[in-house]
Amino acid sequence: MTTVTTTPQKPVFKAKDYKTDLKPVWCPGCGDFGVLNALHRALAELQIEPWNTVVLSGIGCSSRLPGYVATYGFNSVHGRALPIATGVKVARPDLTVVATGGDGDGVAIGGNHFIHACRRNIDITYILMDNEIYGLTKGQVAPTTPTGDKTKSTFWGNPEPSVDPCELAISTGASWVGRGFSGDMKGLVKLVVDALNHHGFSFLNIMSPCVTFRGDDQFALLKEKLQHVPEDHDRTSRRAALLYTRETDVLTTGVLYEVEKPSLLDQLEDVRQRSMVDSHVPTTQDLLKDFYPSF
Repeated sequence: MTTVTTTPQKPVFKAKDYKTDLKPVWCPGCGDFGVLNALHRALAELQIEPWNTVVLSGIGCSSRLPGYVATYGFNSVHGRALPIATGVKVARPDLTVVATGGDGDGVAIGGNHFIHACRRNIDITYILMDNEIYGLTKGQVAPTTPTGDKTKSTFWGNPEPSVDPCELAISTGASWVGRGFSGDMKGLVKLVVDALNHHGFSFLNIMSPCVTFRGDDQFALLKEKLQHVPEDHDRTSRRAALLYTRETDVLTTGVLYEVEKPSLLDQLEDVRQRSMVDSHVPTTQDLLKDFYPSF
């Protein structure tokens, strides 16, 4: 009698397999629906295992997203998605870690964490849904609100210059920076796939219109301004990338900046390896004697 052994087939994931039973509570027409859909499709395209994936967020409308993705997830406090994501990745380098949130969460209260995640080049993907307003707290001015715009807290127009998140990421050390539009599903899925594939800190700023506090016309206005990065764009040039971060009449989408350099985990592993072979590494006793000679 011949015994036939079969190798278990790996499951094939479809976009629907990454959806949870929870129904999104965003306003009808919100751009965040497009971002969620693109993430589901990108995870399926890459066949990323849900049980080896963590999606984290801060607080805000867009920060509800982890509840709608069938992976491990964590909803942290306002502006703190990136330090939590960093801790997860350092503790479990084998996991795919995605941080999500809005522009108020990531650039205002979480701005300091954003800067340091960029400079450390930690190997995570950060998806920021940029609606240029504080949506959850009912329409106050945000760091990304265009100068001169009237909001609930700037009746006479926003007097401050706006922050471009891509400019901030490029300037502070992120090794992959892209910009997308929630209404361009084909282009957005490709950007999410590229961001997840990148080794190092990948930052994807997605223009995600708020129909409630930015107006019903925002989707159409952004779509009219849409253009893609030229094929001859030099992704490795910081100067070339920064030219796309102060646009007013157009909205350029695509990969703005991409370089290869060691991630934080690469650096930590290098330190670990060197410490194991260096015979001159001081012991605890040596260190104590430096402070207490009589020890």
